[in-house]
Amino acid sequence: MVRFARTMDVLFWEEPIDTDDEAASLDLREAAPGVTVATPRLPRHLAGDARRQALRELLDRQVGDMPGPLLRWYYTPMMLPFSAHLDAACTVYDCMDELANFRFAPPELIPLERQLLAAADLVFTGGYSLYEVKREQHPSVHPFPSSVDVAHFATARTGPAAADTSALPRPCFGFYGVIDERMDLALIAAIADARPDWSLAMVGPVVKIDPADLPRRPNIHYLGARTYDELPACAAGWDVALMPFAINEATRFISPTKTPEYLAAGLPVVSTPIADVIRHYGTVTGVLIADGAEAFVAACEQALQLRRDGDHWRAEADALLSAQSWDQVAARMLAHIRQVAEPERPHLTAVHKDRYDYLVVGAGFAGSVMAERLARDGGKRVLVIDRRPHIAGNAFDRPDAAGILIHQYGPHIFHTNSAEIFDYLSQFTEWHAYEHRVLASVDEQLLPVPINRTTLNRLYGLDLTTDEEAAAFLAARAEPVPVVRTSEDVVVSAVGRDLYRTFFRGYTRKQWGIDPADLDKSVTARVPTRTNTDDRYFGDKFQFMPRDGYTAMFAAMLDHPNIDVRTGTDFAQVQDTVDYDRLVFTGPIDEFFDYRFGKLPYRSLEFVHETLEQEWLQPVAVVNYPDEEVLHTRITEYKHLTGQQSPKTSITYEYPRAEGDPYYPIPRADNQALYKRYEALANARPDVLFVGRLATYRYYNMDQVVGQALATYRRHKAELQEQPPAAPAIAVE
Repeated sequence: MVRFARTMDVLFWEEPIDTDDEAASLDLREAAPGVTVATPRLPRHLAGDARRQALRELLDRQVGDMPGPLLRWYYTPMMLPFSAHLDAACTVYDCMDELANFRFAPPELIPLERQLLAAADLVFTGGYSLYEVKREQHPSVHPFPSSVDVAHFATARTGPAAADTSALPRPCFGFYGVIDERMDLALIAAIADARPDWSLAMVGPVVKIDPADLPRRPNIHYLGARTYDELPACAAGWDVALMPFAINEATRFISPTKTPEYLAAGLPVVSTPIADVIRHYGTVTGVLIADGAEAFVAACEQALQLRRDGDHWRAEADALLSAQSWDQVAARMLAHIRQVAEPERPHLTAVHKDRYDYLVVGAGFAGSVMAERLARDGGKRVLVIDRRPHIAGNAFDRPDAAGILIHQYGPHIFHTNSAEIFDYLSQFTEWHAYEHRVLASVDEQLLPVPINRTTLNRLYGLDLTTDEEAAAFLAARAEPVPVVRTSEDVVVSAVGRDLYRTFFRGYTRKQWGIDPADLDKSVTARVPTRTNTDDRYFGDKFQFMPRDGYTAMFAAMLDHPNIDVRTGTDFAQVQDTVDYDRLVFTGPIDEFFDYRFGKLPYRSLEFVHETLEQEWLQPVAVVNYPDEEVLHTRITEYKHLTGQQSPKTSITYEYPRAEGDPYYPIPRADNQALYKRYEALANARPDVLFVGRLATYRYYNMDQVVGQALATYRRHKAELQEQPPAAPAIAVE
């Protein structure tokens, strides 16, 4: 409401207080600039129609002199009976919970909600689980998962703790919020019993349950209610934040605001399996989800260790929180409201945050580079959206439970020969020097890939000592191919059929689901064959890894006042609610055109992440498995990439799949012909810039995507400069 008060007067009407007064009255106070809180005081003898009439008269007197138009905003249907008569330009039902599932819910709540749904122009839900229910009950339902005032709660990271919290023995596990039937009281007791050396700080009012039913233990401390302003000081004294919610009807649809608030405060979070917590935070390192007392205590121990190991895990959480500001939520809500309240004046949205010069779809390399250049160099206002709950696209990395930085979507190794690309990215990260090496598991040996002289000597028991000897050996086995067209042709013409079968055929069949004889030559042409002993996978001039990870680099790239970021947001969700001049699209081009000519084929991947109780598994970061009998194509061990030290090690098994997220465009002639049909449609859309691997159906490396985005921006900037100046605009209020 504070955000809405920047453009309108807000009257916040609270539930009435019963008093011994003879007449009804209204207490008014200014809670924030532009926000007036009204608290009705009613004689306690009033009931039924008399009570509703008294509230109606108080409301009418208060709003009668307020300038219009009026917007009605309902947080509960129980407010409808005395306010339904008000003439409103727009009515909003802000549905934060399935209130009928709560204990002691009044019987009239359900019929009143039906009436409110019939009267409402818009329904906003506090999460996606609730959205999935309410969208069947109203034609205009919009999900708004919990957001956070990051700056407010981040003070817990450095500020002093509240006195009553700082006095508790450490470690301290904390919860703040209403303590009601949504709390799993048995779980709280089990935690206290399992670890009597832990302090449990329970902050908040006890509502709708008998205080006598609360578990009482020497290490459980009920500290009472706190104001919003006091919450960071409470969290500052905790080591881990808890969300010990019961799994019942009252919690079925909740989307706890506490989750992002706790993360902003710098705390790892342990939660029971609430659906929207799993949906939005299930892969976040700093959020552990456990079912049952034993598992919950174990998760608390993991979270405590995570905190003791340092703050490395916070980078992932902070990147996620960067797209969850209340400013962005309020702007999106206001855009919906204005479409209803002012349909004849769509230009008014231009003065609000939902008016952008560019909408960028996709927060991976292509989208983030375009957004950064448009904002920083071009001075444009840019909104970046991504359907995933994080930035960085497939390069997204995060610390796992062992504190090791893993790549969620498989290993991403940065290498380039372009000084321009390296210098550009160096603005957003320091670098960790790393030269990538890969071994192939062949006949119980680990042999260097790409094939080099060492590979040949160890595979065949040879003693080749010079480049010339190795070249002669390969030439004797090579089979000339008149016209090199396929991936098989590339390898067989260079090294012969035996090495082709040993290293390439099985791996390629698994990776692409296609025999190399049917795959374009560009795939295996990327992998060289060497006659020296250079065992580096790449020969590029610049070979580094971002020192703090890719996600941190992307966060720095998108950290600009002209850039707003919304993750967990699909293009379809914003097309009608965001006003923009041009679109940058980095998703699948066939999806953009609603698969008009059919789907373009992609190869997908499945990743299985594991942490092992040993220091190392393999001698290099990646080991390939060419044998078709082995289902995975490779295993990645991340400490080789990051340079981290740990008694544990984290690995990823990689399994190619025919279905799933699109990772690799399949390079075949018929696929290119299909893409050309979509490209023709794209060329007819000068208002859309198609950038990136998926939007241009190209098998690009990371540096190539960056280069393509930089080149696209330069061309676009030049085109804009060549256009004649627009006529002067007239602002209409």
